[in-house]
Amino acid sequence: MPLRLRPGDDLRLALEDWMGRRPEQAGCLISGIGSLSVARLRLAGRQKSTTLSGELEILNLAGTLSPDGAHLHIAVADHAGAVTGGHLCAGSRVRTTAELVVGLLPEWEFRRVLDPATGCAELQIRPAPDGGGRGENR
Repeated sequence: MPLRLRPGDDLRLALEDWMGRRPEQAGCLISGIGSLSVARLRLAGRQKSTTLSGELEILNLAGTLSPDGAHLHIAVADHAGAVTGGHLCAGSRVRTTAELVVGLLPEWEFRRVLDPATGCAELQIRPAPDGGGRGENR
């Protein structure tokens, strides 16, 4: 399903809100390009987020979507072409556009469940209880 976000939209929160209103219980990012004015990323091995500001190009956005959250990784390039990537955090603001293609997986249910081994809410995958949807028209 194609989706376009507009200037000022919070990239992560907009995707989570959109998925939360869908009848499907599982989704993934197939493609994500555009630009950001602010990128908030959690870099590998760090607990706190890093904020980048300026004219940033989204080179890639990938991840999974569920009604109770998202796990998204992003790579952005600054005006000099330097690339930074990491876990996409709330507060990442669209500059001109974000053009997204989301794959919806009606036969599956994704949930975020605390994993004692990692201490994080990790993806739990299972078949949809009704075999593919909640009985609503798509």
